[in-house]
Amino acid sequence: MAAPLKLGLAGLGTVGASVVRLLAEQRALLTQRCGRPIEVVAVTARSRNKKRDVNLRKMRWLRDPMALAIDPEIDVFVELIGGEGDPASTAVEVALRAGKSVVTANKALIAKRGVELAAIAEKQGVSLNFEAAVAGAIPIVKALREGLSGNSVARVYGILNGTCNYILTRMEEAGLPFADALKEAQALGYAEADPTFDVEGYDTAQKLAILASLTFGTKASVASVYVEGISSIAPADLAAAEELGYRVKLLGVAVKTETGIEQRVHPTMVPRSSAIAQVMGVTNAVTIDAHGIAPITLVGPGAGGLATASSVIADIADIARGARVAPFGRPVGQLTASKKAPMQRHEGGYYIRLDARDRPGTAATIATRLAEQQISLESIVQRHRDVAPAERKAGSVPVIMITYATSEDAVRKALAAVRADRVISGKPQVVRIEKN
Repeated sequence: MAAPLKLGLAGLGTVGASVVRLLAEQRALLTQRCGRPIEVVAVTARSRNKKRDVNLRKMRWLRDPMALAIDPEIDVFVELIGGEGDPASTAVEVALRAGKSVVTANKALIAKRGVELAAIAEKQGVSLNFEAAVAGAIPIVKALREGLSGNSVARVYGILNGTCNYILTRMEEAGLPFADALKEAQALGYAEADPTFDVEGYDTAQKLAILASLTFGTKASVASVYVEGISSIAPADLAAAEELGYRVKLLGVAVKTETGIEQRVHPTMVPRSSAIAQVMGVTNAVTIDAHGIAPITLVGPGAGGLATASSVIADIADIARGARVAPFGRPVGQLTASKKAPMQRHEGGYYIRLDARDRPGTAATIATRLAEQQISLESIVQRHRDVAPAERKAGSVPVIMITYATSEDAVRKALAAVRADRVISGKPQVVRIEKN
């Protein structure tokens, strides 16, 4: 049998401790599958004395990640510290330059420096694996990079943040306003004390940038992603979606268009009959539209110690077997600059909710402004008694419209004109519709 694959693990939080535990529990199975044992021989973390409920007695404790990254006794540096900056960033680079393969769950680092680090790995002939950086236990990186290597993909989209999906689920099921659903998520540990990164879509944007790179051979670029969060979504929107045959999800969508790769994160109405609409709670899901096959949807836990550790260990097992592929599915020299498709050119259906002033001529004015931008309506609904008092504005009537396919630019221009006409109160609510 081949010599053991020796790991140095940086970061012993929930995920790191779960990796140590799973490696011990699955040692015999992993040895059979990989043809060699896998051993954690050295570790480092901020606190040595913290209780972790894992056996670290046979592992050397190093003073910091940098010392571990160049340790001559390790073959693989496992980075589970997190964050796009140091110490994780420099430690990963140092490990790669020292000829160590790297496994990481660090989405922020891969989204920011992934291409640069991949070039170093390529030059050194080592692996840079990051399955756990996107969608937890769902093997989406391997699916795009290897499983569908013979298929061209037109679109990849998904629920990539469990916090947002939980909040939207509770808002729909219990009729809760956003603030109350967020407090519940925080009490259960699903949302941080400062939830901005999750609920405003930035976490999803980092993950989408990685998926777009894997899918379309572009250099990962968070700056190329259009981002909207879910804080503006109201129970009235979810109730309207249900009535109209939709469900609201925060989606990350990457699609190839004539003007470039469209990368966008925003609340989205999806048909209730679609696979992704059935994904509730903290669960993640990713759908791939590839040439020659029906859409594939992968569903699973997107976060948590065991879910993330599962993907980390799968990456380690690949290295143990001697499997090495280009981190982004292509040599770095073949990756192209990410050309940001202007959001104004996005085309699709739209849900629009307006608080229209209850006076003669309002409906005609709105209709005129839409017609000026050649926007056709699939349906229009005026709501009166069924609107909750808290969501009702004095002297106005909620109007809900579903458009046929049109452009983002046309919708923005029409609504700007409607606001200038002062026939509505407040800001219009706009939610894009994503068809199957």
